[in-house]
This record gives sequence, C-alpha cells and structure tokens, in this order.
Amino acid sequence: MKTFELAGTLRSEYGKKAAKGLRKQDQVPCNIYGANGNQTFTVNVADVRKLIYTPDTQIVALDLEGQKRMAVVKELQFHPVKETLFHIDFLEVTDKKPVTVEIPVLLSGHAAGVKAGGKLRLNMRKLKVNGLYTQLPDRVEIDVTELGLGKKINVQDVKLAEGLKLMNAPTLCVAEVKATRQSAQTAAAE
Repeated sequence: MKTFELAGTLRSEYGKKAAKGLRKQDQVPCNIYGANGNQTFTVNVADVRKLIYTPDTQIVALDLEGQKRMAVVKELQFHPVKETLFHIDFLEVTDKKPVTVEIPVLLSGHAAGVKAGGKLRLNMRKLKVNGLYTQLPDRVEIDVTELGLGKKINVQDVKLAEGLKLMNAPTLCVAEVKATRQSAQTAAAE
C-alpha cells in the first residue's frame, strides 16, 4: 500500500469559532484517534489534495511537530454547498492491530459474457478489507475472464491473501455480466 507523507501543526484553540478562523487561512482541522491518545491538529488544504482526490487508499505518515504516527483516513467532511474540505478524522494504525479499510476494486481480463454480447457491470467500486496495514493491497483485483452471460461474482467469491478478511456482506454482488437486448435476440435466433 502506498504511503502519503503529511505534516501537521498541533492545535491549541478549539471550538467552532477557532475552526472557522483556521478554514479562512486555508487550514483544515483534523483529529487522530488511536492507542497513543487522541490529538487535534491542522494541515494545509493544498497538502491534502493528492490524498483526498484519488481513488487509491493510502497509509498516511503524519509528522505532528516531531511526533511520527501512521494512520488511515477514517472520515472526510465537506461543506454542504461549496464542497470545500471541512474536517478530516484519522485512525492510527499499528502493525499489531488489524484495521478495516476500503480498497478499490480492479477488474481484469475480458469476460466471456461480454464476448457473447452482454455488458460487464461493476456494482461495488470498493470493498472493506480487514487486516494489518502492512499487508493491505493497493487494489482488490478480480479476474472476470470466466464470467459468462447472466453470471455474477459475489463478495464471498473474492479471494484475498492470507491474513486479510472481507467485511462486506457475503451475498452482495461485486460484478456481473448483464444480458442486453442484442444478446437476447442472438440467443433466441440460435
């Protein structure tokens, strides 16, 4: 999994008024929750853009005025109208305690059902994976080569490396090949 370096400044003032003042200075109020205690800090908006606006899940190496902590993004809050970044919550990770993170899904191969005239559909763009942060993959890759017309791949069909566990409901559909009108007419003609 990729690591994102981020520097933060510890906060001394709290509350709505202080947070509003920080946002006017292009600072984002943040919290980190973990075994080493909870801390509040700020980061520059420009520094977190490449962390926020990417489909990848990344481990964040935080530097809080000399304190080094590893974390993942737990929650993002945006302004309801302007859609500017309002607040970030981080969850501290260690190599001893598993963490649940949403990992992007990547479909590989050319589905047999698509060759027969169907349409491949990805229903879940991300899957919740539980494991040690050092073992988490960049993406969950699913081979759809054998996926026929009208067939689907559920969460329970996805295989991960040893030590990793999927936290989504096992019967949810990750990807499927849907029949199209053209494929139905071709099948009826045969």
